[in-house]
Amino acid sequence: MASNFEENYDLMKRNEELERKLRESLLREKKTKEELYRALEKVKVAEDGEEMLCSQLGDLEAESVDQARDFQARLLALMDQLSHAQQLLQLHSISMH
Repeated sequence: MASNFEENYDLMKRNEELERKLRESLLREKKTKEELYRALEKVKVAEDGEEMLCSQLGDLEAESVDQARDFQARLLALMDQLSHAQQLLQLHSISMH
């Protein structure tokens, strides 16, 4: 009878230990899930920020292309004016002689 009692006692202690380990494991799992959720939220925020920055960069690139085209057109217009002015000066110089 004593061995049966000891066997039951040992099983009860083992069961308590397994239940404690299960609670600890469930708590670790819960904490890990919470950390994962927070990490996923940070990733989402980072992805949203990246998307916004890419959009802004695209807008800035388009604006810089427009400005470059405007600058080139203005430069060509000024070159034409300078060429015309040089032609007039040459014509004027020739006629003055």
